[in-house]
Amino acid sequence: MRIAAMAAGAVGGYFGARMAAAGHDVFFIARGSNLAAIKANGLKIESVHGDLHLPKPNVTDDPRSVGPVDVVLFAVKLWDTEAAAELTRPMVGDGTRVITLQNGVDSVERIAPILGADRTVGGTTYIATTIAAPGVIKHTSAFAKMVFGRADRKPDATLDRFVADGTAAKLDITLAADIERERWEKFIFLTAMSGSTATFRSSIGPIIADDELRDFFRQLMEEAFAVGRAKGVTLDHAFIDERMAAVQSKVEPGMKASMAHDLERGNRLELDWLAGKVRALSRELGVPTPASDTVYRVLKLHRMGR
Repeated sequence: MRIAAMAAGAVGGYFGARMAAAGHDVFFIARGSNLAAIKANGLKIESVHGDLHLPKPNVTDDPRSVGPVDVVLFAVKLWDTEAAAELTRPMVGDGTRVITLQNGVDSVERIAPILGADRTVGGTTYIATTIAAPGVIKHTSAFAKMVFGRADRKPDATLDRFVADGTAAKLDITLAADIERERWEKFIFLTAMSGSTATFRSSIGPIIADDELRDFFRQLMEEAFAVGRAKGVTLDHAFIDERMAAVQSKVEPGMKASMAHDLERGNRLELDWLAGKVRALSRELGVPTPASDTVYRVLKLHRMGR
């Protein structure tokens, strides 16, 4: 398949590299020092599932030079969504599927007016990756899962083929039966993970080990869950208990959300689209969200970076 990673960051770079190593024609969109490093030294993946080095990947800062592809893995920071979607246009043909792999819960709604509703596919990932250095992606979690699907649930040959080829490349990749529920479940968990690890400046282990802080983590999930239910999303409350059990037994204690890493590095934060989105929807829907309000207030002065 012809695949574009928009962009070659921690998420798009990881999944794109795995597909490239399996023999697919992958184009990595990058800029700045990351582009220069990949051109000079290739793209390196340091992973618990085995390291990978692509010595001469297809990398460019100009999507026009790529042309239409089968699949775009759309994984830019949330504040870049509309601008990146405009840059993606030259890579999108009639049969292209743009799979959103961003944080937040409104990527499809923001991208579809630019690239087309039929071409825009909601997706989520569960993975812990960071850019350790320009051209180097560090994957620290045992999991690296990608879930996506059409909101209208219509059959889609391109998505079916991508699932088959991704599975053959040994990726944990699934076509969702209900992508709206999947997106919200990821959002609920991520608002708690990002809100707690950034607010407390800690990995998840010490937070979950402390009774009071563990309760705060759960409250963040409960608030996002309540907002989702008020918005009409079909959600099962058993999900909260399942995710709490998983975070205590399956998630590496040293794991932090990407927003916590961004905070440490003085980078811009996705706060307005995570805890801030919970707050905005809570006011629209009349749902109290005191824990999310606390996260937003604590981090508000840091949200634009240094």
